[in-house]
Amino acid sequence: MRNRNTRRAPLLAAGLAAASLSALTLATACAAPKSSDASTAKDHLRQYTQQKLQWKRCDAKGPDTFQCATLKVPLDYSDPGGRTIGLAISRLKAGSTKERRGVLLLNPGGPGAPGLNLPADPLIKFPAEVKRRYDLVGFDLRGAGQSTPVSCGLTTEEQSDQPYKAETFAKDVDRVHTVAEKCRANAGGKLPHLTTRNSARDMDVIRGVLGEKRISYLGISYGTYLGAVYMQLFPQRADRIVLDSATDPTRIYRGMFQDMAKAAEQAFTRWTEWTARRHTTYGLGDTPAKVRETFWNLIARANRKPIAFEGETLTGDGIRADNRTFFHVQKAAERIAALKQAAEGKNPAPSDTPGQAEEPDDNYASIAWSFMCADTRTWSHDPERYRREAIRDKARYPLYGDFAATITPCAFWKQGSEPQTKIDNKVSALIAQNEWDSQTPLFAGQAMHRALRGSRMLTVAGGEGHGVLYAPDGNSCADKAVTVYLTTGRLPAKDLTCRAKAGQK
Repeated sequence: MRNRNTRRAPLLAAGLAAASLSALTLATACAAPKSSDASTAKDHLRQYTQQKLQWKRCDAKGPDTFQCATLKVPLDYSDPGGRTIGLAISRLKAGSTKERRGVLLLNPGGPGAPGLNLPADPLIKFPAEVKRRYDLVGFDLRGAGQSTPVSCGLTTEEQSDQPYKAETFAKDVDRVHTVAEKCRANAGGKLPHLTTRNSARDMDVIRGVLGEKRISYLGISYGTYLGAVYMQLFPQRADRIVLDSATDPTRIYRGMFQDMAKAAEQAFTRWTEWTARRHTTYGLGDTPAKVRETFWNLIARANRKPIAFEGETLTGDGIRADNRTFFHVQKAAERIAALKQAAEGKNPAPSDTPGQAEEPDDNYASIAWSFMCADTRTWSHDPERYRREAIRDKARYPLYGDFAATITPCAFWKQGSEPQTKIDNKVSALIAQNEWDSQTPLFAGQAMHRALRGSRMLTVAGGEGHGVLYAPDGNSCADKAVTVYLTTGRLPAKDLTCRAKAGQK
């Protein structure tokens, strides 16, 4: 769900009735209008929720039933008569008019991953019972994708992760300071308002425009935090809420990165044990200690002489930067064995004639940093604190700790328009979590469960990877529990454990 070069920028899914004005009041409950004239403020808000959308086919080659539209939302909900931005949404209508319950809004995570195509994504295997009952609605987060996109004008290097190193730290401080300055120069007027709280308000405008009194939701990764914020701001508007691979809402966001480093180390230890038992297959060592030694020797070798592998030239730090490597023990063993062979000159990669590299689209990175820096005011502005914590975490978590704890653009970011949202409510929700997800670890999902006191927790014991639900190789037990909840409203009577089968997530 995340750009390969922005792994720490995650890290992770309606006409108005008489209740519309009360919905609008809720939408601005934490952002009082600047105008003292309440009736004027209501008039401004009414124009958003009573918009008439112009639906059209999302893709000329796609089905007629998958349609897209753009609606307007306030950039600043405390000034609803001010500047507006566009929000791109999509809809795949429910298959049955008789059985239709409402809207299931979808978010893939990020923050900033494109969500417009989610309703028709062939890799998401929504069961027929769900598709009969819900309009599946996707949207691009404010500033992302087709929703008045933001670009900071970042280069490839400025979008990439770098580990802490004493000899390069001053350069890294300059680099992230440049990122913050570029974002301020190119999108400065929008930055304070690119927040999860405002995206939750956008969701409520979507609900109002589509004529729904309540909205159901499926969010993945960062999308779980967005869903939790919506539940906090609009508890009476939340219907059936599913959070897949949840973040810890008390650790947004620096703590979340550091939790990734802890979880990556746990996954790495598990992998060394699994791989040692299969030494005859992979040849990486017949004890966990030997597997670990083989890996770190490979990292040192690649730092001395980068490895040409699968179209990339990888340094040791480049190998470590991908904190998804040990999501799946078998895939990790295959990858590390192949990297070792490539480093030894076996099975050399075909040589390609290098062309002129193009700078990648920086929208995802721009939005990810914008949200993460503006959502919370807990980022330190002292570079020395980042240095100290990076040194500490490198010692604690050698695999990824220096990446997770080093300085980020948020050290030089101006604060967002509002404080961080505290998650603490009794709204019903179902949280699904893999045991061995190192991006949103099990302990992070358990923290979300504690904060959402009306939730139930569904854990896939032995489950690997990031994302649990409705995958082609997913867990049928977990999928069934979520489908029952979405179609009947019945949560499991108590927290539930499903077991992963061989080859499953």
